[in-house]
Amino acid sequence: MPQHAASFFMIRFARKKLSFFEKDNTVLLSSTRKSNPGQAIHMQYILVFFGYLAGSIPFGLLYGRLVGIDVRQQGSGNIGATNVNRLLGKKLGILTLVSDLLKGLVPMLIATQILGKQPDAYLWIMLTGTAAFVGHCWPIYLKFSGGKGVATALGIFLYLAPLQTLIAIVLFVATVRLSGYVSLGSMTAAVSLPIMVWLKGGPSSLLIITGIIALLIVLKHRENIRRLLKGEEKSWKKSANGKTN
Repeated sequence: MPQHAASFFMIRFARKKLSFFEKDNTVLLSSTRKSNPGQAIHMQYILVFFGYLAGSIPFGLLYGRLVGIDVRQQGSGNIGATNVNRLLGKKLGILTLVSDLLKGLVPMLIATQILGKQPDAYLWIMLTGTAAFVGHCWPIYLKFSGGKGVATALGIFLYLAPLQTLIAIVLFVATVRLSGYVSLGSMTAAVSLPIMVWLKGGPSSLLIITGIIALLIVLKHRENIRRLLKGEEKSWKKSANGKTN
């Protein structure tokens, strides 16, 4: 009996201790979840950095290397879909376009899932997409020498302003069909976005982001602008006619 009594009291004591530690652990976990609002801020910076790294992936260059061609050394030397299409054909050109588009869109979708309804979530989602655009234009993997960011911007704009982006795509197609210049169509579509956002009365943060991206796209096309003014820009119509003849 004394042994049974001792065992009984030891079990009761162990249960009390265990329940105490469980309660203490629960309080600790809950306090950790509620503590340090800087934890959320750190996550926001991580998402922006992730957006930049994702945007830096040079899909056009990688697809070119799969078939033994360095797209930086041929054609316009650009890693974007237009040069890939000229050098490697429509299939890889379209694949590059979709891949570069997703570089802008996917990081924003991930940021949306993680940030949820946190304060300023929309702003940080926009910054994550903008970081992807910056990564494409100035990729860390290629010593900050990248593409012009049109396809990546398309992915960003589809998320932020889908209706205006669809109208911009129509403007792009119409401009390219009429002029024969992809570069002119790209710049026209890019510049039209902030104008449409402004006309619709969109939030100022969206107007600023679309305006900055549009300005950077135009600046990245400055060589194309010089060639357009001199009449030396490669025409989509001429290249198409050259293939058929």
